Amino acid sequence: MEQVYKNKKDCSGCTACKNVCPSNAITMQPDSEGFLYPVIDGKICTNCGLCRDICPFINSESLKNGGQQNCYSCVHKDEEVLKASTSGGAFTALSDYILENGGVVYGADFDEDFNVCHSRAISKAQRDRQRISKYSQSDLKDTFVRVKNDLKNGLTVLFVGTPCQVAGLKAYLPRHLTANLYLCDLICHSIPSPLIWQQYKAWQEAKHGGKMSRVMFRSKRHPWTRTNSNRGFSFEINGEMYEDNIFYDLFFKVGTIMRPACANCKFTSQSRVGAITIADYWGIEEYSPQTYTPLGVSVVLANNPKGEKLVYHMKQRANIHQRDIAEQLKHQKRLSEPVKYPHYREEFWQDLHKNGFEYVMDKYVYKKIL
Repeated sequence: MEQVYKNKKDCSGCTACKNVCPSNAITMQPDSEGFLYPVIDGKICTNCGLCRDICPFINSESLKNGGQQNCYSCVHKDEEVLKASTSGGAFTALSDYILENGGVVYGADFDEDFNVCHSRAISKAQRDRQRISKYSQSDLKDTFVRVKNDLKNGLTVLFVGTPCQVAGLKAYLPRHLTANLYLCDLICHSIPSPLIWQQYKAWQEAKHGGKMSRVMFRSKRHPWTRTNSNRGFSFEINGEMYEDNIFYDLFFKVGTIMRPACANCKFTSQSRVGAITIADYWGIEEYSPQTYTPLGVSVVLANNPKGEKLVYHMKQRANIHQRDIAEQLKHQKRLSEPVKYPHYREEFWQDLHKNGFEYVMDKYVYKKIL
């Protein structure tokens, strides 16, 4: 078999195909935009077809939950947790329940060079590294295999990721192993390029003469509101904190640095792949002013009985109130449709590879010649 996918827009890089391959014929390799794709070694591939059989993009509908879905607002009771969280601390509330009962949590983390990758947490200190949104595609490496081994060993596992990552893990795991598995997906705008994130980071380090030692993609230096959601990116170099919105401009305003599959996403609907879904509760100040806090409010969707179980246990740590899901269908576009790319996306990447990072910043961010 030459390729798992027919077109890059049909691959989210979830690693399910790589991990299911009985011949270890698949590796994940970056393309010119920095996104990982499965590459098949034809010399050892047996053409068994398991890679395509398991692909969540091909089998997306079979991976989604049916039945009743409930919507909740969530604000953690601990102000320090709120300050350290992107929105209302929902991730901390649900992961605390798992950890306090001897379970394991998998979520997005930074490595020593601030590449985004999934890590395994068995303590709250390790879990705290997984808090705060990280706007770069997470490298899953061997996470699916580690989750499978934990489940085989009788551990309870919480896996948190983008819907395509959750769908990939769900497709990869044998159903008989999933009794103690809790899947949490995010309402995901889209997945920015790891290459752009590293080039931006290198540019800031050269500009300020040192290495980044701390990164906050969305700090609480500004009150939590939708308007402020693309502000507050801060980082530390040589002991000094800086704030800059250029990476957000590339992501949200220029809109060219996301994975091709995001415009073809199969999981931007109300039907979710996770037992539970978390995100920012945009519009809460409109619907429930008494619930709003400038420290953040999360939306929590319980998509099946496992999700309801998690919500029940989260109530020990957070103020949770049932809401009408229509509120979020209005404010969260990724519950109804994928992101749309601008017509100049291909031109942006040609400019980057030909002229470099500073050139595209000047053209697309500063001068806005689009």
